[in-house]
Amino acid sequence: MRTADIGVVGLAVMGSNLARNFARHGFTVAVYNRTYAKTQELIAEHGGDGDFVPSEELADFVASLKRPRKAMIMVQAGKATDAVIESLAELMEPGDMIIDGGNAHFENTRRREAALRERGIHFVGTGVSGGEEGALNGPSIMPGGSAESYESLGPILEAISAKAPDGTPCCTRLGPDGAGHFVKMVHNGIEYSDMQLIGEAYDLLRRGAGIEPTELSKIFSEWNTGDLDSYLIEITAEVLGHTDAATGKPFVDVVLDQAGQKGTGRWTVQIALDLGVPVTGIAEATFARALSSGTRQREGAVGVLSGPDGGVDLPESFVDDVRQALYASKIVAYAQGFDQIAAANAEFGWDIDLGSCAALWRSGCIIRAGFLDKITAAWRGNPGLPTLLAAPEFTKIVTEAQDAWRRVVSAAVQAGIPTPGFSAALAYYDGLRSKRLPAALIQGQRDFFGAHTYKRVDREGTFHTEWSGDRSETEL
Repeated sequence: MRTADIGVVGLAVMGSNLARNFARHGFTVAVYNRTYAKTQELIAEHGGDGDFVPSEELADFVASLKRPRKAMIMVQAGKATDAVIESLAELMEPGDMIIDGGNAHFENTRRREAALRERGIHFVGTGVSGGEEGALNGPSIMPGGSAESYESLGPILEAISAKAPDGTPCCTRLGPDGAGHFVKMVHNGIEYSDMQLIGEAYDLLRRGAGIEPTELSKIFSEWNTGDLDSYLIEITAEVLGHTDAATGKPFVDVVLDQAGQKGTGRWTVQIALDLGVPVTGIAEATFARALSSGTRQREGAVGVLSGPDGGVDLPESFVDDVRQALYASKIVAYAQGFDQIAAANAEFGWDIDLGSCAALWRSGCIIRAGFLDKITAAWRGNPGLPTLLAAPEFTKIVTEAQDAWRRVVSAAVQAGIPTPGFSAALAYYDGLRSKRLPAALIQGQRDFFGAHTYKRVDREGTFHTEWSGDRSETEL
């Protein structure tokens, strides 16, 4: 029997493309799908990509793998993943590896890793970003798991990963158990925020400045040659420049304005709340998608709720103001994402290198962008940064952008154009730079109605005021 370097279970588009990517890089790839016809289809259509070992039975698939066996599963998250993991584990031996390349919740990955570790099997939760094209031509890969498993698995994953402009593979071990899937989740959260901010920039220029999609496509294309160089800006220009063949209208005008989501944005926000980390940009982006799909509420409000009556006088610099506001807000989104990863490091003992995270996002993934080189350099130059915004280069960028940023948010409010992403990012920036926040009053309120205590600015200790009595203060 021919033996394979690595196997792929689940041959839908992502799994099939990853299998082809492995084969194109010279690896012999075992392939298995619950429906054998899918396996046959892969071999018939793409067998020329390299050396495949197809199996109709899972036992044969496992038997075809070289030891230590490496099986990558690309199946639907949840119960289907657990079922495949258990079926594989029953056929494997200590030292073998199961790699989950789906969008799993990191807590499930931690659970699965612990259970398989007891059986001597390595479980490698691996984030894969780049969509169908990335899976085939080079994704950003974010593996967790043991250092031992990465010794033999790492070179294979690095070989098929995207390569940064300096040639570095966009793949590195991030830490134990759920670290890889956590980083992928935060990547997706930043992606939500980034897309929302771009959408707001479009809306401001379309509704606010009256610029038509064809011209907006040119503007975004120009932006993509400067500081905003990124995959999402690039495809925005493509989408805005596309004309619907059926109607002759701009494509963006015939698409229903209800944004979908698969859940990773919600996970990011939910877990940020658990960790006590303010990811306001990601939260607003997630809620904005929910609002767009809240058809009952929107249908009941359109024509009922009023807005500004007159137009807004926009400065001649408005297009560039929006560009600067977009750049500054994007930086805030990334800063908040890295804060969340740092908090998870402390909570779960992962010690993820933030510079490595930024480095592996430079190519292959959805949020790849030119300024990730600067982010990588910032974290590697000072791993102890309290926030990305404190890095001198980024401090300079947001400081220089803040006047334009404020003009844009003000104009949006006056025009009645919702900009939850821009507004939340600016509020976060102002919150960080404030020497004193109204939280003092909130803490006083909490002590008044619930005896939650407070600390003072003038001496150490924890205190409570007898609000319903003589209002004397007690040190606890």
